[in-house]
Amino acid sequence: MTNKALILASASPRRAELLRQIGVPFTIAAVDVDETPLPGEEPGAYVLRLAKCKASAAAARFPNQPVLAADTTVSINGQLLGKPSHQAEATAMLMALSDRTHSVYTGVALALGERLVSRLSQTRVTFRALDSAECQTYWHTGEPVDKAGGYAIQGLGAVFVKALEGSYTGVVGLPLAETWELLQLFGIPCWSGFPVGREMAE
Repeated sequence: MTNKALILASASPRRAELLRQIGVPFTIAAVDVDETPLPGEEPGAYVLRLAKCKASAAAARFPNQPVLAADTTVSINGQLLGKPSHQAEATAMLMALSDRTHSVYTGVALALGERLVSRLSQTRVTFRALDSAECQTYWHTGEPVDKAGGYAIQGLGAVFVKALEGSYTGVVGLPLAETWELLQLFGIPCWSGFPVGREMAE
């Protein structure tokens, strides 16, 4: 078991909150990497590559501490949907997802020194039918700006979602089952600060 504090290589408040949810102490040290997809790159390969790049970049700065990184993208018919930069782009993204099923891919990677392990989460999300007026209204809430696919399932965008098959936390940005698996491989405990192995009083 490592006694070194975990580094979260992400500025995402959603990923930070999910780590807190499972009782993992950490320090944030965000990194910037080029997120341009490679020609013909599949969505799963894309998010895994970026997660590993982010973890490796942060691990180079903190060689004696475990580093966790993740990346998320939305894909429909093989097209990657990143983060919209303006209202028209966000509206176009959401209308492309309207009344259809899309996939959300999140790659998560954990590095310690030269050791690097990764996992991939894929979730199918089905939207109800949307109209452009509500998509434009949603843009003005400010929520879509930094979200892959232009929506936040954990926020106001939850009203768009009709069905989900896979990992809810993967759609939020950090699939907790896969993250737990990586943490176990590196001897990093979850549920820190909570009593374990104690019988509940009747």
